[in-house]
Amino acid sequence: MPRRRPEQLRAALAHRRRPHAPYDSPSVVIDGLSARTLAEISRLEHTRTCLHPGDASRAVRLWKDHVRLPLRDLTRYDERACVYDCCGDPLEARILLDQIMQGLSRRGARELRAQLHRSDELWRRRSPLSPLLGDLSFPSLYKTLHPGLPG
Repeated sequence: MPRRRPEQLRAALAHRRRPHAPYDSPSVVIDGLSARTLAEISRLEHTRTCLHPGDASRAVRLWKDHVRLPLRDLTRYDERACVYDCCGDPLEARILLDQIMQGLSRRGARELRAQLHRSDELWRRRSPLSPLLGDLSFPSLYKTLHPGLPG
C-alpha cells in the first residue's frame, strides 16, 4: 500500500478553528516575557477575583508610560490625582504588579521583575518623592501618599 504524503493527511483532517478574540479584547502580551510566564499570568487573571483579563499588561504599560513622563509631570503627582481617573493610577498599577509577582512562580516573578527593573530604577532616579521617602516598597509608598485610602 503506498504511503500518503503529509499534506494529503493534513488536508483530510478536519480543521479546528481558533476562536477569534473580539476586536476590543484586552491584550495579554507583555514584551520580553516567555510564553510560560504569560500563560501563568493569564491563569492568574482568570482565577483571581480581583483580576480581569489584560490587567497585568495594562498595568505594565501604564507604569512604563508614567515613568517616561517629563520630570515636571512627575513632580505634580498629587495635583494630577484626578486625571488618573480616566487611565488609572500608576502607583496602583505598580502595586498590582507586585501582587501579581507574589502569585507567580519564582521563575515567572523573576522574569516580570526583570522587565520592570529598568522602569523602577528610572522612577527612583527621577522621582522627586524618592529622596524624601527613602527606599520604600510601592505598597508602603502608596499608603504614605494616600493615608486615608484603603490599599
